[in-house]
Amino acid sequence: MKELIVDILKKALKEYDYKTTEEEINNLLEIPPNTEMGDYALPCFSFAKKLNMNPRDVALELRQLIGGYNEIEFDDITTQGPYINFFINRKEFTIRVIHEIISKKEKYGKIKPVEKKKVMIEFSQPNTHKAFHVGHIRGTSIGESLSRISEFCGDNVVRANYSGDTGMHIAKWIWCYQKYHAKEKLSYDESWIASIYVDAIKRLEKNKKLQEEVNEINRKLDSKEDSEINKLWEKTRSLSIKSWEKIYKELKADFDVHFFESGVEKRGREIVKELLEKNIAKISEGATIIKFEDKNLGVWVLLRGDGTVLYSAKDLALAEKKFKKYKIDESICIIGAEQSLHMNQLSKTLELMQFKEANRCKFIPFAEVRLPTGKMSSRTGENILYSDFLNEMLEYTRKRIKERYVSITEKALEKRALAVSIAAIKYSMLKQGPSRGIVFNKNEALNFEGDTGPYMLYSYARANSILKKVKLDKNFKLPEELKKQEIELIVKLSKFQETVLGAYHSMNPAPVAHYSYELAQIFNEFYHSCQVVGSKEESFRLALVEAFRVVLGSSLELLGIEPIKEM
Repeated sequence: MKELIVDILKKALKEYDYKTTEEEINNLLEIPPNTEMGDYALPCFSFAKKLNMNPRDVALELRQLIGGYNEIEFDDITTQGPYINFFINRKEFTIRVIHEIISKKEKYGKIKPVEKKKVMIEFSQPNTHKAFHVGHIRGTSIGESLSRISEFCGDNVVRANYSGDTGMHIAKWIWCYQKYHAKEKLSYDESWIASIYVDAIKRLEKNKKLQEEVNEINRKLDSKEDSEINKLWEKTRSLSIKSWEKIYKELKADFDVHFFESGVEKRGREIVKELLEKNIAKISEGATIIKFEDKNLGVWVLLRGDGTVLYSAKDLALAEKKFKKYKIDESICIIGAEQSLHMNQLSKTLELMQFKEANRCKFIPFAEVRLPTGKMSSRTGENILYSDFLNEMLEYTRKRIKERYVSITEKALEKRALAVSIAAIKYSMLKQGPSRGIVFNKNEALNFEGDTGPYMLYSYARANSILKKVKLDKNFKLPEELKKQEIELIVKLSKFQETVLGAYHSMNPAPVAHYSYELAQIFNEFYHSCQVVGSKEESFRLALVEAFRVVLGSSLELLGIEPIKEM
């Protein structure tokens, strides 16, 4: 319907001899605060300004140019001050929307692009030998959701994970393990791995001279000259990676490719040599750097004074590898906002290198996650490990579910508790735009009412329980008069594709999260106001419930949240 309105307005403006685009009209169209003011409204202020006319007069003249309209599509097209209001033919529109949703199911709203593009979305990026904590969940949730949204809109998505498995943090871990924990059995337990790193930080802060021992281990790791250190690195690296498997399975994050710093280290060193030959980089006090002071980007260090490679040089090699090996059209990196300067330095260096895909390397920074007690840090251990955090959530969720379903089996309880807990975590991470900081509050996130993941699942389960009671009739009969709550639900269902496209173009999953909540709210208002089973309108209302179930299910899937049939 929006496309039809855009087409009508474009033709009218052409007659007005006003040059415009579909994109301009699309961006100007508004959804009025209530359906009594129309389904869509066009404000005429920008047209009036360019035409040097009164906005009210522009609205009246445009309405005249629109002329007659198809009554199958519209009940009315009116003007109100500087606005043109479009009232959609409710009955025809209702039949079309519900039939389309029920027939297409999860394919409803999917975009078929004129030309498919191959996009690599890099996200999560945990480092080996460190904690996977609550802060990592946000990047993982955003990346997986944007991957699903991009696929829904027709992109061929390659999900990539890039992890630091070399560098100073590895040297600190190995130093601490060899010196203070060598008798302990190696384990892939996330909390054990994190505890060694935290212990290393605390010991090094107490005695700064110990850093010299760590530097020597870092040099040996870089040169690969010590077989004992190499074996320990390989074994503990493997255990770290294994500890992520369960986490990604629970978070429903799938990766097509795993990059590691060790895999791009050699090429990174070669690129630094090339940058020196081209006078893009220079040696300063033994280190290899690029000076960006004239561009307000400071100094970017590529190699330390001892010749060890920093992740800046490795990132240059990674950018090259992405396009060369995977033949992608675009690279999008989901990364913590604290890395924004580094990413801008990377972008500028790729430009200076005349890397032809430099302008196709994009990054989306996301703000940090804090606890009510303050900032988290893998350096100090003042964070909540993912596993501890999830266990806390599961304990609370189990109690809530048992209160509602006393006779639930242990197996069903565990499965449901996990789904509800993950929904609570992921939804709280996605309902805010990436640039907004989050203070994560467990009690708020697990609330079964309000703007939360559990509320979405509860609404989906409610629709599912209604549909279990009676058989759905796809040849439903439309009531003579639609109720306000029914109209609002139908209109909201029709906005699904538009919402997903908005999230895709802005590379922000929050609009889909907001849509899910608003849709669930409207559905619950409909459910409380309109009897479904046993009513005169049963066949129609069951079809409406099914349409809601399909669209909310698709919306949650785009957020990486698994809908469940029962709460």
